[in-house]
Amino acid sequence: MGITGLVRGFFRKSPGALLSSSMAIDLGTANTLIYMQGHGIVLEQPSVVAMERETNALVAVGAEAKSMIGRTGMSVQAIRPLKDGVITNATATMAMLREFLSMARTKKFSMRPRVLVCVPSGITEVEISAVKTAMERAGAREVLLVPEPLASAIGVGIPVEGAAGNMVVDIGGGTTEVAVISLSSIAANNSIRIGGDEIDEAISSHLKKQYSLLIGERTAEEVKMAMGTVLEEDHGEYEVSGLDFVNGIPKTYVITSEDVKNALKEVVGTIVDAVRHGLEQTPPELASDIVDRGIVLTGGGALLRGLDRLLMSETGLPIRIADSPLTCTVLGAGIILENIYRYRNLLIQ
Repeated sequence: MGITGLVRGFFRKSPGALLSSSMAIDLGTANTLIYMQGHGIVLEQPSVVAMERETNALVAVGAEAKSMIGRTGMSVQAIRPLKDGVITNATATMAMLREFLSMARTKKFSMRPRVLVCVPSGITEVEISAVKTAMERAGAREVLLVPEPLASAIGVGIPVEGAAGNMVVDIGGGTTEVAVISLSSIAANNSIRIGGDEIDEAISSHLKKQYSLLIGERTAEEVKMAMGTVLEEDHGEYEVSGLDFVNGIPKTYVITSEDVKNALKEVVGTIVDAVRHGLEQTPPELASDIVDRGIVLTGGGALLRGLDRLLMSETGLPIRIADSPLTCTVLGAGIILENIYRYRNLLIQ
């Protein structure tokens, strides 16, 4: 069946009922967001699930499960079932999605929903199959897929159907997507599996090397949020507590934004190189459009202090941070969902 047939099947019965039970999902490494047609964003939760080790029985999902990371005993494990934007633990992903779909739906709309899922542009056929299988087993009736950069572009108001070239850099929890968009398609792209997770890991590694301090991923994320910067900026000091692995005792160190900047040099350098590579792949006619229009940053990584100015310095191009970098992808997917016939060419066939 072609994509047009799938789209027709998406709404082939009672239009009003089906529209109300259709969802767009940004299934991210760090967070999952759900947009319900006619209702807007109805769920925003960390992509974390806690399960019993022996039985795989569900203990908690979302924010509650995230609070358990690094704190569970032998009988329970808190899992992040997605890595680098793709599913790595099918059982945990299905359990998490089933609960999220249940949380997002109301009693009025009890039918199994039809879903539009945002996926990385570099996703493989095997990974596509894994996403569809997980969604269907979690309770979806039908599944359509759209590349994240296209959804993000629509979410920030870029006219993707036009002939002019627009560049979007989407820095998520597990991937960085660099895409040049024109005529409802991705004309050039570069997808690397580096994002917020690698930033957290870089902070952890730096503190281990510099201070012999072991910290967990939740603490690393807190440091990133409070002190994360890529330029010479003074954001004061921050107390970090962890385990001194030399002496084997808990300890607290005071770090500065300079520590975090040094920790992030390599990861940020890789992201900058990915943007450069995406620009090198851009057709000349579209490149001239980007000189005028600049680059739009989306995703949680866009909030890293100084990243926009660093990219401006490295590329010589105007850089703009999306107004809602954390939600623009699911909002764009929601717009596609609301206008599915108009945007059917954006879907992955």
